[in-house]
Amino acid sequence: MAVELRLTTAKPASFYLRAARSFLEGVPAKDDKPEKPPVDTVTLMALGNAISVASYIGGTLEKEGLATIAAVRTKWTSVPGPVKHSPNVTVVLKRKAAEKALAGDLTVTTEATEPIDGQKPGTSGLRKKTKVFMGKNYLENFVQSTFNALKSTGVPIEGGTIVVSGDGRYYNKEAIQIITKMAVANGVKAVWIGKDGLMSTPAASAVIRCREGGFVPFGGFILSASHNPGGIDEDFGIKFNCENGGSAPEKVTDMIHTITKDIKEYKICKGFPTIDISTSGTYVVDGKVRVDVFDGTEDHVGLLQKVFDFEAIKKLIARKDFSMVYDSMNGVQGPYARKVFVDELGAAESSLMNAIPKEDFGGKDSPSHGHADPNLTYAVELVKAMGINKTGEKIGSGEGVPDFGAAADGDADRNMILGKQWFVSPSDSVAIIAANISCIPFFKEGLKGCARSMPTSGALDLVAKKKKIPCFVTPTGWKFFGNLMDSGDEKYFPDTECYTPFICGEESFGTGGNHVREKDGMWAVLAWLQILASKNKDESKPLVTVEAVTMDHWKTYGRNYYCRYDYEGVASEGANTMMANLKEKCNTLKGQEIKGMTVESAESFEYNDPVDKSVSSNQGIKIIFTDGSRIVFRLSGTGSAGATIRLYLEKYEKPSGNLGLSQFEADFLESVAS
Repeated sequence: MAVELRLTTAKPASFYLRAARSFLEGVPAKDDKPEKPPVDTVTLMALGNAISVASYIGGTLEKEGLATIAAVRTKWTSVPGPVKHSPNVTVVLKRKAAEKALAGDLTVTTEATEPIDGQKPGTSGLRKKTKVFMGKNYLENFVQSTFNALKSTGVPIEGGTIVVSGDGRYYNKEAIQIITKMAVANGVKAVWIGKDGLMSTPAASAVIRCREGGFVPFGGFILSASHNPGGIDEDFGIKFNCENGGSAPEKVTDMIHTITKDIKEYKICKGFPTIDISTSGTYVVDGKVRVDVFDGTEDHVGLLQKVFDFEAIKKLIARKDFSMVYDSMNGVQGPYARKVFVDELGAAESSLMNAIPKEDFGGKDSPSHGHADPNLTYAVELVKAMGINKTGEKIGSGEGVPDFGAAADGDADRNMILGKQWFVSPSDSVAIIAANISCIPFFKEGLKGCARSMPTSGALDLVAKKKKIPCFVTPTGWKFFGNLMDSGDEKYFPDTECYTPFICGEESFGTGGNHVREKDGMWAVLAWLQILASKNKDESKPLVTVEAVTMDHWKTYGRNYYCRYDYEGVASEGANTMMANLKEKCNTLKGQEIKGMTVESAESFEYNDPVDKSVSSNQGIKIIFTDGSRIVFRLSGTGSAGATIRLYLEKYEKPSGNLGLSQFEADFLESVAS
């Protein structure tokens, strides 16, 4: 059970260590003059430095088997050196869970297998129909191929720690048990699992980067097909995230794919016990392998508290003229939403929609038809509650409509932002956050870099130009942002320019920063709430709305009218032929007119990574017109069957132009789409 100790007076760190010991062991503390603290705790004598306090109490007490730190919060910034008085610091300690010994047979069995076609990871891992993953050796082949690839690149699997969790979709729990048994067979000595097998994708990244001091695991398997529907007749997915918390880069996923085409055997400990993941606890199997089952929200929420000013957001939510609603779409985000919005920020329980995770995300009979996809098409309940239709246009009078609305997808890495009768496009969202970034404590000194995927509109470019920071354009897939976030890091790229603090975004409802190495739906929502809080400090003045913030942005930077059309379930061969034909025609398009617009350039997009110098070719076809408008064609890699062709249309309108049209009323978009 968590207990709060409120420290209000600065004393030597050894005093607090003894006080904590006293509390945890039930022994009265001696209030004598403490001895001189050891050298490594001298810097902790100023309790204004909350991070140091967390490190000291969390690290030292954990080593002595007394407690672990869950969170440290302070209203003050760090204060270096000794001080006479400290701010109020809340240290939440948890009694260390007793380890439960489990009997088990750790004998490694080598099972014969054969290659299975089609195990090539896409932009976010391998996604197929659930029944395909449930087929003989399908999951096992991919997992073993991943371990083989990691071993060949020198990843320390033997004796290492791995994270295994997912978004809770059908087959999640069963897959966790299989992967755990295979991990142990491949030499892993510690497995971290979210309670009930649940851990959002950004939370998994946070766990890898932050838990137990940070960067303990060599990586983790995330079981998710993201926004794709869940259920036995729907989709399942798996991907591997590396030690930095980010998705495996192309060189690793390509290696995994190569190994899947020639795999002959996999390893598994058949006698390893089935772990009870329904309750938090620590299990030690045969005295050699440790399995930790814990609340997957802890590390992620704790990290977000360091990024944002929760107190300021709490004041916004407490305003009588402010109301909000958040739709978790029956995905993994439900527990996180309750922890952040209700427990931490004081929002009403009624502000949460679809907050109970379900294996089928509500199923075909739900308003979303089981598609936990935060967009105007599938977030039906939220869209209706916010007073707009599926094209983002206002409906009704707006009476009783909340001032702020947001939604998450199945694994909570995507987000949709809405105001009262107002839709914020993902491309605009990341640009608006970048323009207002200094109101977020983590970014108070500003940005050193930003990035967007190639199909995403150029709205972010305009902000970057004004702020005089580099803006990179990458292929679609969050993994391409990873190197930019690790730039200048002594461990990864010490000889490159540092581009952090850094934010990035994609038109496919993904937004995030360098706090983790995944897009983060909760981060984006809190960023918007922080912006609104910064513009609504005076409660006596009318509420500055999401619509007002967006309009002010367009009046400063102009507006990028933008829309996307998806053609799903297309035969892969035909889709590839179409893209090849478009690529051939690129050289002949320059100077031609399309719907009255003159083509300035046309090319197949190729990305040259400025950090590791790798090259990614054939990432889509982009046609750019003389006025900056664009047409983009791209094949998607996130589907589970067939191919998806995406068509993107964009037209720029200057600040002095007509900014109030709907996306579909913009002349260029309407004419090309027709």
